[in-house]
Amino acid sequence: MSIRVRMTVLAVTGLLVAGCTSGGSGAGGTTAAPSAAITTPTTTPPSPTAADAKPSAAATLPALPASLTGQRLDWKRCEAPSSGPRPGPEWRCASVKVPLDHAKPEGATIPFALIRKEAGDERGRIGSLLFNFGGPGASGVEILPQAAEEYAKLGERYDLVGFDPRGVGRSAGVVCRDDAEQAASEASVDLTPDTAAEEAAYLKDNAAFGAGCARRSATVLPHTTTTATARDLDLVRQVLGDDRLHYFGMSYGTQLGGTYAHLFPSRVGRLVFDAVVDPTADTTGHARHQTIGFQRALDNYLKSTGEDPKAGSERIARLLRKLDREPLAVGDRRLTEGLALTGIAVTLYGQSNWPLLTQALADAEQGRGATLLELADYYNDRDAKGHYSTQSHSQRAISCADSSERPTAAQAKALIPEFRGLSPVFGAFLAWDTAGWCANWPVKGERTTPEASAPGAAPILVVGTTGDPATPYEGAEKMAKELGDGVGVLVTNKGEGHGAYGTSPCVTKTVDAYFLKGTVPKYGTTCG
Repeated sequence: MSIRVRMTVLAVTGLLVAGCTSGGSGAGGTTAAPSAAITTPTTTPPSPTAADAKPSAAATLPALPASLTGQRLDWKRCEAPSSGPRPGPEWRCASVKVPLDHAKPEGATIPFALIRKEAGDERGRIGSLLFNFGGPGASGVEILPQAAEEYAKLGERYDLVGFDPRGVGRSAGVVCRDDAEQAASEASVDLTPDTAAEEAAYLKDNAAFGAGCARRSATVLPHTTTTATARDLDLVRQVLGDDRLHYFGMSYGTQLGGTYAHLFPSRVGRLVFDAVVDPTADTTGHARHQTIGFQRALDNYLKSTGEDPKAGSERIARLLRKLDREPLAVGDRRLTEGLALTGIAVTLYGQSNWPLLTQALADAEQGRGATLLELADYYNDRDAKGHYSTQSHSQRAISCADSSERPTAAQAKALIPEFRGLSPVFGAFLAWDTAGWCANWPVKGERTTPEASAPGAAPILVVGTTGDPATPYEGAEKMAKELGDGVGVLVTNKGEGHGAYGTSPCVTKTVDAYFLKGTVPKYGTTCG
């Protein structure tokens, strides 16, 4: 499981105490058949290897037909998600038809799932506020009702709207593996291969993942780009009746927001990006940034315990090497090096989780792997019955449709000395991940790096946290610059964790003032 740009882990400690191991942010079980939701006037679906997606300016594509822009939504009581309770009656769900291929707007369509809670103050209503919680692959239809209390103040004057991006959940969600295949991969594939046999198995497993996506989700797979979802958002904006898009993007959601701003600068309303992806980084650049970011967060954790970061990192690295040789038995399962690394990483997403990391490491060093395994299951969206969500399927499908880079095993191995120097804990894993993530992917990627320049757009708040492990602070600086002078407004949060809104009172106050009053802070405003 790759360490990708997922949004803040929600209440890990409380979740474990409650005895639930599912992250609740996935897109449902792995038995779905989302391609059946595609509506097409033809009987022959496009081949996933035939797509040659290229970035296009908004004006170069055909105009959307009135049958799409004039849709009337049928808002109904929401059904229960695959995990968690059914949303209350104040939440309503609907689906917008969007083009499968925006270059062919009169052709096949797919559903784009929405959930909405109407503004509490009808007379003071500003418009709709759309949320993306990251991933890529997070289901906004599932997450927003669970997190809505955090946005209650915004919900007074905005309709709070969550959505499943294309290729996610109810929006023609990609499916690549069943539960048994996913469990077998976790248990047997070494994420930091040391031998030729382990290397071959690693690459074979990653290629098999992509082949499974092509086999199960052939029609939608070429069309899961962030660019396509950004175009979907503009159609949703029109159908919801808003002149401009108001949007709150977190983690990967900042990349989606930057893409929208680039394509539709004149339609930018109030946009906030929190936990920002660097739009200038390629595949290796992202891996390098995360190697630095996770080690930085780990160092900060170790300092908080009074342990020297260098000595503490080496202690953890020794534990991981031992697990690589001899995984710990946990019931009928095993805590492998890769699962332990995932469990460690998940606690670094929020400072409140650090005591749990102390417990998990102490347990593992004494031969008890249950806590780290439970943390890994949380991140991997595996529930107590062994069922997985399909968030990781959507995550990879979107990432590999976006990126045209396909680093080789030789290129990955060449990075290992540098990456291990940056982090003895995370370096080798993230170096190998550059080659494994999109190995032999059946669809061509769109570009090397996304375009986020948005000349003429309204001011966009860009919030970076100095101790963010998954999207290091430097990415916020790059995004603010890429958006352009007078557009990107950098807000610095001096703190820990992946995302600042709701954890930093200063950032929360600043963002609320922007969304509710249109107050744009001074560039470089610092909180903490």
